[in-house]
Amino acid sequence: MAQRGSDHHASGAEARAKTDLLESVWCIGIDEVSYKKGHRYVMLVVEYDRDGLIWAAEGRTGETVRAFFDALGPERCAALEFVSADGALWVEDIVRERCPNATPCTDPFHVVAWADALDRVRRDLWNRLRRSADPSERALSRSLKGARHALWKRPDALTDRQAGKLSWIQRVNRPLWRAYLLKEQLRAIVQSKPPDALQLLHEWLACAAHSRLRPFVELGRRIRRHFEGIHAALYFGLSNARVESANTRLRLLHRIAFGFRSAQPAIALAFLKIGRLCPPLPHAA
Repeated sequence: MAQRGSDHHASGAEARAKTDLLESVWCIGIDEVSYKKGHRYVMLVVEYDRDGLIWAAEGRTGETVRAFFDALGPERCAALEFVSADGALWVEDIVRERCPNATPCTDPFHVVAWADALDRVRRDLWNRLRRSADPSERALSRSLKGARHALWKRPDALTDRQAGKLSWIQRVNRPLWRAYLLKEQLRAIVQSKPPDALQLLHEWLACAAHSRLRPFVELGRRIRRHFEGIHAALYFGLSNARVESANTRLRLLHRIAFGFRSAQPAIALAFLKIGRLCPPLPHAA
């Protein structure tokens, strides 16, 4: 069995050696996925045009990203037009450094995930109410338990009870209701098409700045820092959806394999499942 496993690995390595997955690449997405507890990650690079994994390596540091661009080479780096990532400024800095002609794009759905500002508003409110000397406010804090699921769910996915909880929040706490609306508006904006999305985002930033909700004021500042990348992603209709899909499939492989001791088996299986490799099957005629 060990010999057969090593034969499979050799076949996969041989196929990768014979196939230039980095040829004619012009639009890519970069993200990382955990393959083991203890913050052990594999960085994935997916090509948008042909929807396949083209590069993977252990780690999620600047050196890992630079190793990809080293493998790509100066000519092909110069040919890149778009690079989509999760909004990490250190990734964008390396893209600008190594790919002068590429437009860095900040994945809009990661931007929505930044709206955990809503949960910060909810937690701050709950802590303030439960410490209050007023019994009615302490009772209100108990009623806020279980509100998180209602606040985070899409409106079309709410149960009747969760919809009722939102209606109650609208009546009894305007700041938390305002935070919920800001989160939902941001989610709707990133699903809109340009130029409407860009105009709506400008208006949203003005609302967040004047919301008097500190977490959303800070979120607005963060979005402004990434505005160029978000603008590009919305304008050109790019997101990290394909990279996220690759992450999901790799996590499924992780569960099927009952985990990986090292990154190399995870990477090998990722190329076989998600990459455009078709190594010769063992014992095939």
